[in-house]
Amino acid sequence: MKHPLSVVILAAGLGTRMKSSTPKVMHKIYGKPIIQYTVDSAQKLKPENTTVVVSPDSIGIKNTLEGYRLNFAVQKKSKGTGDALKTASGALKNFRGITLVLNGDTPLITSKTLKKLLGLHDKNRDDISVLSFIAEGEHSYGRIVREKNKVKAIIEDKDADAEQKEIKEVNSGIYAMKPHVLNLLKDVQLNKGKGEYYLTDIVGLAVKKGHRVNAYILGNETEMTGINTREDLSKAGLYIRDMVVSGLMHNGVSFMDASSVFIHPEAKIEADTIIYPNVHIEGKTVIGKGCTIYPNSRITDSNIGNNVVIKDSTVIECSTVKDKAAVGPFAHIRPGSSIGPSSKVGNFVEIKKSVIGEGTKASHLSYIGDAEIGRHVNIGAGTITCNYDGKNKHKTVIEDDVFVGSDSQIIAPVKVGKGAYVGAGSTITKNVPPLSLAVSRTEQRHIEKWALKKRLRVKNEESEIKKIKTGKTKCAE
Repeated sequence: MKHPLSVVILAAGLGTRMKSSTPKVMHKIYGKPIIQYTVDSAQKLKPENTTVVVSPDSIGIKNTLEGYRLNFAVQKKSKGTGDALKTASGALKNFRGITLVLNGDTPLITSKTLKKLLGLHDKNRDDISVLSFIAEGEHSYGRIVREKNKVKAIIEDKDADAEQKEIKEVNSGIYAMKPHVLNLLKDVQLNKGKGEYYLTDIVGLAVKKGHRVNAYILGNETEMTGINTREDLSKAGLYIRDMVVSGLMHNGVSFMDASSVFIHPEAKIEADTIIYPNVHIEGKTVIGKGCTIYPNSRITDSNIGNNVVIKDSTVIECSTVKDKAAVGPFAHIRPGSSIGPSSKVGNFVEIKKSVIGEGTKASHLSYIGDAEIGRHVNIGAGTITCNYDGKNKHKTVIEDDVFVGSDSQIIAPVKVGKGAYVGAGSTITKNVPPLSLAVSRTEQRHIEKWALKKRLRVKNEESEIKKIKTGKTKCAE
């Protein structure tokens, strides 16, 4: 681009067809609001400034975009796209470059396509350039009307006659404009039938003024689709999923069933990793080389090392799993946890805000919370670190080479020293010295012939019940 760039994103639409109290552009695709996709594409163009036009009830949009360098313009009444752009004109008052107009409900538009439009706009010295595309089947897009191949106007679907409805080249709602074209907004007339000012009318006005107007067929229909309904939202999600999965396969990732997985665009997965069906990889998750992710697992904002195995139905949230570890099946790794290299977290084990050392095993039915577990520790089945006293959370420390027997409760705050043993069934309330055996049980004792006496007692009770039912009791006699 030879000229400075300003971007205006129109995001004040009510979105009534979404049947929702949430603003249309705030609905999410893979955890990310629609508007954020559009803003991200715009930011890649490195504009001097970006203005988002919103409605008065737009606090959610402003909060979502808080981390971006943006201006906001409030369209007080919903009077159409022409009025929306006019609302943003205050931020463009002294700007002498090119203004790119986008719609906030088009999350699939790419910066690559936008760069093509701006390049053609600059190359052909257009006053206004329209990004158009070919639409098939029934639709409600505005038609690009040409006369001897030159753009004459944009006709909205409801205003088009039978001949114009046959036109396949349609308007995407994306424009590149020079400053003097923006001045024509004051001449756009109110559409009495709709009660709105159509931004599309600026094209016809520019033609009448003798300005250079062009429309360029770029991208595809799917990329240009605006989100107006829940069906549109679902289709956009599937389109993004297919693009993400295709890119990952191109880079060496294998999928057992590519149509059943859902992977957020920000996620990164390295080569030779195998993804089984119905896997969800969310947020900014990073998965290393040679991993296997088995079915029905969900990984969110986590870092997975190389050659890790995530077994069936495992949930990992905001945590780290290091090289060659194995997690699952049916394990839950909660936020703030770190699973060490070559360690094993097995069936129905829950780990919360804990560090698991290298080679440590917690194979069955355990809860480890707010704990620091050393290297080569064995956590027996049914072990619980009791971290909560009803008011505060406390930390458990288990040092290297400790063996914790099954069904043990470790009452934090407590420390189990290096190389110590905790006998099965123990409740540990005090620090355990290194290389010690900690046992906390009542003494086992045997009551002779207790089982025989129990059988006789049961037999007598059954006999009495039988007599009552048959009426042969002393009272009956």
